Formats: sequence, structure tokens, C-alpha cells
Amino acid sequence: MNTRRSIVLSAGSYLPRNIVTNADLAARIDTSDEWIRQRTGIGQRHIAADGELTSDLAVHAAEQALHHAGLRGADLDVIVLATTTPDHTFPATATKVQDRLGMKGGFALDVQAVCSGFVYALAVADNFLRCGQAKRALVIGAETFSRILDWNDRNTCVLFGDGAGAVILEAGEGEGNAKDRGVLCTHLFSDGAHYDKLYVDGGPSATQTTGVVHMEGKEVFRHAVVNLAAAVDAAIASAGISPEDVDWLVPHQANRRIIDSMGNKLKLPPEKVVVTVDRHANTSAASIPLAFAEAVNDGRIQRGQLVLMEAMGGGFTWGSALIRY
Repeated sequence: MNTRRSIVLSAGSYLPRNIVTNADLAARIDTSDEWIRQRTGIGQRHIAADGELTSDLAVHAAEQALHHAGLRGADLDVIVLATTTPDHTFPATATKVQDRLGMKGGFALDVQAVCSGFVYALAVADNFLRCGQAKRALVIGAETFSRILDWNDRNTCVLFGDGAGAVILEAGEGEGNAKDRGVLCTHLFSDGAHYDKLYVDGGPSATQTTGVVHMEGKEVFRHAVVNLAAAVDAAIASAGISPEDVDWLVPHQANRRIIDSMGNKLKLPPEKVVVTVDRHANTSAASIPLAFAEAVNDGRIQRGQLVLMEAMGGGFTWGSALIRY
């Protein structure tokens, strides 16, 4: 029996030109390259230029993905954009991207799940395609996280960067098993009881300000290890595979220690775990598509290989996606 699947056609990415190293930060705040690397694995991050918006980053990544797929914006039916840093409170940043790509029909929307945003957006788009509401979807993770940082808080400002990544999905047919190409399964979770462990202290309803990031790092780390393991287990069980069947792990790029722990759980050699946190830092919803696009476009991830994605973010939100590329 044939099953409708979301096939991943291509991937694209964009990083702002401005690079801020750990040494650059050490010249401004009480920190050091050694302190940052030991705790996070981060060596540098990209920061959007003045006047460079989340929509600008998203469009660049989308254009690259469209180019690789041999498509135009007019060929899309839906855009799902994951971001915590929209251009404006409303309308959705996705609608700006829609216009700039020349997509005159269909629909576009934003999804907000912070660092889990791309997995959430992928699940939303996948469901649109599976139910026949759309044929082609553009899924983007884009952030200008530098806009919501307190650059005097060494515990948070060293962690994040800006960037965007995108993938294009097209509806196809499969046999309903793990050998199919496409999105095999997605699993989403949240627990609002931990809302105050990682949050921004602003918002139009609460304070009428943008606010800045606050985080209880140890608590976030503790929950991340447990929650991400559960999300990975859910994907493996749902697809009826074993951890040894996974070819690549493309994790959220928040902390090298968390990334390593997930790789160890799957018994994957380090070279099968896509790591960009050292060069990109934590780009929130953009981190997974940035890492995926890099590994696809440099030839590491090959057609037919099994790719596991996982992420956790504020809320708490967390989730996983299993894709046969």
C-alpha cells in the first residue's frame, strides 16, 4: 500500500559575513576563549549586520535551496518559517519571504518553538504534504538571536549566533516503511512547567519591549540530556529501526557536550555526527538546517542515507525527526 511521503529535495543556508570570535568577546566582557570552549565547544559566531533582518537571512537560505532543487518561488505551495526573532510582531515574517521569492499563491506562516523550531516547522510542513493540502513546501529556520542578547551577560551572550537554513519538501509516494525516502517520522514534546528556565523577559503583551535572554544553564543542560534521549528513542521506535541503522546525527547545535552525549547514545563514530557549534554557536531554530545543509552540500550526507535530527529549546520544547535523504 502506497503512503504519501515528504521527500527532501534540497537544502540551503546563509550566514552573515560578520564573525565574532571568543577573543573579540573577551576584549569586551569578563570571559576567555578557554572558558567558552571548555563549557560549550564554541569558538566563534556570525552576527547580522545593522539593518540585516531575519527575513533577509531567510531569503538567502531559501534562494540557495531553490537553486539546488531547480525550482522558483512560484513553484512553492507553502512556507513554514521557524523563528524566535521575527522582523515584526506581525505580520508573519514568512509572508515577507513569500513576497520576495515571488510566490504569489499558497500560504506562509511562522512557527515559534525557539531552538526546537525547525523540527516543529518540519513536522507542520510534513503534515500539510501528507494530507494533500500542499505539494511543495519550503521549511526555514532563521534567527537574528543577537538582537535579544544582553551583551554584558557572559553566561548567555557567548552562546548564540545568527543564521538561516532551509529545506524544500515535495510530496511523493512510499511503501510506508523505513526504506522510503523522505520524512519517516517526527515527534514533538513540550513542558510549560519549565517556562522560566530559559526565556526572554520581554514581549508585546507583558512589557511592550523586546527583552533579553535569561537562562539557568545547569537546569537546561540537565533536562536536555534526558529529553533529547527520549525524543531519539521515540523516533527509533516509531520507525522500527535500531540505533545502528542511523547514518547521520544532525543535532541542535547548542553545546558540544550534549551533542557528544547523543552521539554516544547512538554509538555513532564522531565523524557521523554533524557538528557546527564551534563555528556557528547556537543559532536556535537555524542550527539544524544550517548543519544539515552544510553536510548535504559538501557531499557527506548522501541520497538514501538515514538522518536523525533532534533539538530542545525554551518552553521547554523538544523533538526529533527521522529522514531518509
